[in-house]
Amino acid sequence: MGRNTRKRRSSMATKAIAASAALALGGGGLIWANFYASAHESNNNGWSQNQTKAAAAQVATISCPDVGQKLTNVPQNARQGVATELANLDKQITEAYARLASTRQAQAGDPGFVQNAIVGPLKEKRAATIDRIRIDIQRVGGQFNSSLSQLAACTTQNAQTNAGQAGGQQQNGGQQQGGQQQNGGQQQGGGQQQGGQQNGGQQNGGQQQGNGGQGGNGPVAADFVDITKVQGSAQLGVGQNGLPANGNSGSRGTFTTKCGTNGNDNHNTDNVIVAPGVANGAHHLHDYVGNQSNDAFASDQELAAAQTTCQNQGDKSSYFWPVLRLQNGQQDFDQNNDGGGKEGNVGKILQPAQAQLKFVGNKKGNVVAMPTALRIITGDAKAFVNGNANANVNWSCTGFENKVQLHDKYPICPQGSQVVRTTNFQSCWDGQNIDSANHRTHVAFAAADGSCANGFKAIPQLQVRLVYNVPAPKLQNGTVVNPYAVDTFPENLHKPITDHNDFINFFSQNTMNKMVNCINTGKKCQ
Repeated sequence: MGRNTRKRRSSMATKAIAASAALALGGGGLIWANFYASAHESNNNGWSQNQTKAAAAQVATISCPDVGQKLTNVPQNARQGVATELANLDKQITEAYARLASTRQAQAGDPGFVQNAIVGPLKEKRAATIDRIRIDIQRVGGQFNSSLSQLAACTTQNAQTNAGQAGGQQQNGGQQQGGQQQNGGQQQGGGQQQGGQQNGGQQNGGQQQGNGGQGGNGPVAADFVDITKVQGSAQLGVGQNGLPANGNSGSRGTFTTKCGTNGNDNHNTDNVIVAPGVANGAHHLHDYVGNQSNDAFASDQELAAAQTTCQNQGDKSSYFWPVLRLQNGQQDFDQNNDGGGKEGNVGKILQPAQAQLKFVGNKKGNVVAMPTALRIITGDAKAFVNGNANANVNWSCTGFENKVQLHDKYPICPQGSQVVRTTNFQSCWDGQNIDSANHRTHVAFAAADGSCANGFKAIPQLQVRLVYNVPAPKLQNGTVVNPYAVDTFPENLHKPITDHNDFINFFSQNTMNKMVNCINTGKKCQ
């Protein structure tokens, strides 16, 4: 099942998904569809620079309330249906973003176009979808909060609004736009094009036309920083999510599993955790190592019986993350596919030079075994629009990892240095559930001293370190030449803050017991 032909099953709509493949998150989750017109487009589009600026000022964003976050208690028998509908909300917002970005001339000529042609129809679609969620929940005897019906309406936001980070507080009936912008909304200097459309992001001989990336929706110059010019010990952007749980005390052992770097090109745009049973539920492409049967339609039984790329055959766990692409004018196999080029994820897919998967202990004390089929999502694929609450990102370069960890910037590494993505997963577990309705509340990050709050238990912490050979981008006159970027939901503009990582535990019981023993007794095992 390589990159070109991931086999889909004919009975997808009726197939029973394992009960642990829980409620999909992010259905319409506070999405800001950003559109910044460029002053450089006037000659090509036949309309003046002033008109272009006026269009950008009229409307740049679509904000939709997060339905999935409000659905915290869904009966098990309704979860598959609800997950499908939440994925429909994501698809609707993706389509609205694409329409907003492709209708600049119509917007300039008709002040009511966005409301009548984009926002109004979107509200109608969302209302119908939310009502289907109500039916799914009530059909099995669950309680539906009628106030959720009020979440159908989306609003437009001015281009001058700081739409980069949504803090989650209400403001003027919408969502508060605050938090850390880090030039996420509009570029500070060097032009206006910040993740919008510069002639559709056309690329010419590897040179970016404008500042919107090869696909037209990012990344941009403001998303990059020369790591040699960052002050030492800098950690830019996010708070304390994802700290290493291990230290010089407590359970100090490690367990390393070697599962390769996805050399067999196992890719798909699904996410069985947040959108079980939904093809292209992620709207971006994932690398998969370890378990080789992970797609949207895999049951726990199928995952447990799958082949694995891990050297230790007792590890059939699934490890997956968004691919990293080089935007140098090349295309890849999915340039015309959903989740790929159709949704702005373009460029050459870069295989990691290294993929290090290590489980470590807890500086406070011993760890307990993880339950089979435990699901953990760390980071937030929508952090640029959702805010930093669930962000967990570390970007650096080899030779700089002990000095600089970046959260909202891609590093430009010096010659001979490689790009590094590091993720420290949640390492506290509620002791009962292998998943939760929002895929977050059953696990938590340990405190700085290693302690777990609310009666949670310490479990081995997964630490993922991905190393890439990436030609260094160049910043020229406010634009970026040959950038690289992680795949994202299209409205998140390929921001580095959206990096994330996923794990589903399918270690055999014997291998899990070996891991726990190694960690608790201070050994280094694999």
